[in-house]
Amino acid sequence: MRRAPDADEFASQREGMVERQLRRRGIGDERVLQAMAAIPRERFVTEPYLRRTYADSALPIGHDQTISQPWIVAAICQALNLEGDERVLEVGTGSGYSAAVLALLAREVITIERVAELAGRARVALGDLGIGNVEVVVGDGSAGLPNRAPFDGIAVHATAPEPPPTLIGQLAVDGRLVVPIASRTADMLTVFRRTAERVDRSTGEGLEREIIGPCRFVPLIGSEGFPE
Repeated sequence: MRRAPDADEFASQREGMVERQLRRRGIGDERVLQAMAAIPRERFVTEPYLRRTYADSALPIGHDQTISQPWIVAAICQALNLEGDERVLEVGTGSGYSAAVLALLAREVITIERVAELAGRARVALGDLGIGNVEVVVGDGSAGLPNRAPFDGIAVHATAPEPPPTLIGQLAVDGRLVVPIASRTADMLTVFRRTAERVDRSTGEGLEREIIGPCRFVPLIGSEGFPE
């Protein structure tokens, strides 16, 4: 059996990932690139897949969930347009990797995971890295956290049938929601920016919408997602 790379090899692979998978493919936000370069992805990948840590692909983490490919994590972070003083809600903690990246880009990150075992593993990984501005919550992420709203950014790491109205309602004015939306042909990673206090989804009033591109995610399970 081939051994897993050591710390120096992982660091070299991470540097290559940032240059080849991110910078050359349109990720231009330097803060995002620096955060992706700083977080050791190998700390969030399960043992059988360690040698593929920096592959340009999603990897299984158990419970039919995955750690997203690096470009997707970076694209979501870039679309949130964070400057450093924001409160961000993440839906779908998974391994905790994207929360770790967001922790370097925002003041506070609250991340929701419906699978308690994954949430527990993410807490351990984040704690081992000394990341203290991320709170991991177990619950239905599709409903957000109304008692903690508003949020300056919301990142959803699962495909929704439509933009979850409750999450849009928890956005601050000028806040951004990044979410994959299911379509007939592919999931479309989409960013919504709230432009006014009043939002009318039927007319588009109060929301700007931009499609980032096709993607592939597990389905969003919950009250404003798909049934389990």
